[in-house]
Amino acid sequence: MFNQSKLQAIKAAIVPQNEALPGRNEEMQITAVHAVNKQDMKRALKTNEEHIVLGMGCFWGAERKLWNTPGVTVTSVGYAGGYTLNPTYEEVCSGATGHSEVVSVIFDREQTSLDAVLKVFWENHNPAQGMKQGNDVGTQYRSAIYITDESQQGVVEKSLEAYQKGLVESGFGTITTECSVLDTYYFAEEYHQQYLHKNVNGYCGLKGTGVTCSI
Repeated sequence: MFNQSKLQAIKAAIVPQNEALPGRNEEMQITAVHAVNKQDMKRALKTNEEHIVLGMGCFWGAERKLWNTPGVTVTSVGYAGGYTLNPTYEEVCSGATGHSEVVSVIFDREQTSLDAVLKVFWENHNPAQGMKQGNDVGTQYRSAIYITDESQQGVVEKSLEAYQKGLVESGFGTITTECSVLDTYYFAEEYHQQYLHKNVNGYCGLKGTGVTCSI
C-alpha cells in the first residue's frame, strides 16, 4: 500500500512513464451499444461528423451533459492521456496510469460546431483547478482536451484564450487544461457507459464557474 506522502504525490502530479502500471494487451469488452440512443459507440465517423475527447473531472456527469448537447450524436466514456495499456477503472483511480477520465464526443457538423461543443466543455466545469475537479482530487480528474485532427488545434486555442479572458475578468485563475493530440482512447467498463441514465440518482460532481464562454 502507498503511504500518505506517496498518495499525495500521486494526486498532485502525473506519474512518470517509467513508474506507470503496464496494463494489458486485451481490450475492455463492452457491448458498445449506447444506452440512451442505441448508437454503436465504436462505429466509424460519417462524412459529416467530427470527433474530440474531453476531460471534465468525473466522467459520469460530463457524459450526460454532452449526450444531451444538440448535434452530438455519439458519446462514450473512457481513459486517455496516460501510459497504461487498456487500464481498469481501479487502476486509473490509483493515479498510477497517467490517464484522465474522459468523454469521447462525436458530433454532426451540419447540426453544431466544435466551437459550440467546446462552449459546453468550458462552461460546465472549472478548468483552472489543476489535478482536481471540485471535491474529486487526483490526476484522473484533470481538465483535458484531446484533439483528433490538426484542424481542431486552432479552434481549441482560440476558445481557450476566450474563456481565459472571461475567467480573469471574473476573478478566477489560469486555465490548467491539458491540450494535446489524442494518442489512444480506451473504453471504460460497461457499467460506466451512460452511468447516470442507468443510475438516475447516481453521483454527479459536474459544476461550472458561472462564467460564459464568449465564442
